[in-house]
Amino acid sequence: MHRRLLILTAVSACCGTALAQNYPNRPVKIVVPFATGGPADNYARFIAQRLQDSLGQSFVVDNKPGAGSVIGTDVAAKSAPDGYTLLLMSNAQTVNESLIPNKPYALLRDFVGVAPINYSDLVLVANPAAGIQTVADLLKRAKAQPGKLNYASSGPGTPYHMAGELFKSMGKVSMVHIPYKGSSGARTDVIGGQVDLMFDATTTMTEQVKAGKVKAIATTGKQRSDVLPDVPTVSEAGVPGYEATIWLGVMAPKGTSKAIVDTLNAAISKIASQPDVKQAWSKQGAVPMVMTPVQFEKYLNDDVAKWTQVIQTAGIKVD
Repeated sequence: MHRRLLILTAVSACCGTALAQNYPNRPVKIVVPFATGGPADNYARFIAQRLQDSLGQSFVVDNKPGAGSVIGTDVAAKSAPDGYTLLLMSNAQTVNESLIPNKPYALLRDFVGVAPINYSDLVLVANPAAGIQTVADLLKRAKAQPGKLNYASSGPGTPYHMAGELFKSMGKVSMVHIPYKGSSGARTDVIGGQVDLMFDATTTMTEQVKAGKVKAIATTGKQRSDVLPDVPTVSEAGVPGYEATIWLGVMAPKGTSKAIVDTLNAAISKIASQPDVKQAWSKQGAVPMVMTPVQFEKYLNDDVAKWTQVIQTAGIKVD
C-alpha cells in the first residue's frame, strides 16, 4: 500500500510538471469583480498584457462588478480549477469574509493564493463646494451635524468603504455611506458635487486633485504619499493611528495545480520586480508586492483575521 501511494504521488507530480510545461495553451480569463476604470481594472489589464508577453498566450480581463466584489468573486469560485480562470482581487475580499458572512463562497476555502501585485495609499477628497479644507474641518462639521455629510465608495466591503467606516469609528463621527457599483461612478459624482467626500486610491485620484477638481484633505498611509507630499496623513491631521490602504493580488480556484500556481507566481513576481514597472508604479503611488504562494497564503489569512477584529470591534455593518 505504501509503495502504491508513492507511485501515485510520483505520477501526480509528473503530470503536474507536464501540465505546467504546457501551460497556458489557450487564452486565460482574469475575472475582475470591479467596474472598469478603477485601480483593480487598470492593473489587471497591465498584468494581463505583461503575462501575455511573458507566457505567449492571451490573458483576457472580464469585468464582473457588483455587490462589493461578491458577484465576480463567486463567478471565479465556480470556475474549473485548471488555471484558465483567475481572480483579480483586493482587500475587499478579505474584508468581506467577516463583513458579509452569508456569501455563496468562502475565500480561503474556495481559492488558492497565486501572487500579490501592489499596494497604494488612499486619499480622502472633498468636492470643493463642500467647503471642507482639513480633517479638523471635517470632524467639526460631522460632529455638529451628524449624518448630514456623505461619502461615496465602490460598494460594501471595498477598501474605500472600509476607510470611511474606520474614519467614522476612530473619529467618532457620523456620515452616510453612498455605495456605488464601481469606483468610477463614485469618483464622477464626488467631482460633480452629488456626493461630499470619498476615500479613493492615490493611483486614480491624484490626477483629479492636481487638476483642482477635488480638494485633497488627507492621505491614509503611515507616512505622507510620495505623489501628494504636501497633503498630511489622516493620522497627523487629527485621527492618530489611522491607516488604510488598497492592495491587489491574484487568486485561482481551489484545486488549481501547484505547478500552474508556481508558474503564474514566477511570472507575476518577475513583472512586479522589473525596474520600468517599479518606476511607473511609483509615479502613480503604487508599491510592488512580491511573495511566494506560501507567503501570500499567510498574508491572506492574516488580513482576514485583521479585518475580522476591526469589524467586530468597531461594529461595522453593511448598509
